[in-house]
Amino acid sequence: MLSHNKPLVTIAVPSLNQGAFLDAALQSIFDQGMPVEVVLLDAGSVDNSAEIIKKWSSELLWWRSEPDKGQAAAINEGIESGTAPFVCWLNSDDIFLPGGLKILLSELESSPASPAAYGKCWTINSSGRKTVPYPTLPFWPKILKNYCFIAQPATLIRRRAWESVNGLDESLQMALDYDLWWRLYGLNGQLKYINKFIAATRRHFAAKTSQRREEHYKEAMETVLRHTGKIPVKWHLARPLMVTARSCLQRLKK
Repeated sequence: MLSHNKPLVTIAVPSLNQGAFLDAALQSIFDQGMPVEVVLLDAGSVDNSAEIIKKWSSELLWWRSEPDKGQAAAINEGIESGTAPFVCWLNSDDIFLPGGLKILLSELESSPASPAAYGKCWTINSSGRKTVPYPTLPFWPKILKNYCFIAQPATLIRRRAWESVNGLDESLQMALDYDLWWRLYGLNGQLKYINKFIAATRRHFAAKTSQRREEHYKEAMETVLRHTGKIPVKWHLARPLMVTARSCLQRLKK
């Protein structure tokens, strides 16, 4: 591992009205005990996020709180403002596990041909309790066509690889990470899998992926078509189930 005081990782933290979880996300970053530069991109929250930002402001490279052009644009803005050789983003309702970032960094430093590394990831509920592991797999394009087995919070990317694909596609709202993995692979080769738990992704009803499941599914299908030329049968078979599940969740909410 490189040993100097310059930041090794630029971390963008996009957020909107996630004050209930933002403190835990930032705590998990700074508990990694390594030189990082953290940029917090708040899209104009009206909850208690301002209090959390004030608490951590001295530790942040910089922050802003104002309406923006969406999650992908905010992440690009944050990463572009940094200089560290490795980059990632952590959504404000997710967390790194202890030592997770160091594991990713060590693996990438020992694998110079890999554009990015990703590991295992827990799913946690709104109170932070572990529920089930996110189903991750070693990198395999044939499976990636059918399922995104890369858990975004448990990833780290070389800045030069990030810049080679111009970061995230800002036209996407839901499948922005899925699209990124395809573009990184297409231009830089396979992403490296680490069979260790790195992070945790939080599932709660207010999360974007919970509120906009149909849109997420549609955008994922469009991503597969764009990068592979066709949509596997799995997507067509599973989509009606997703629509039904969404309808059931809406009725329960009422």
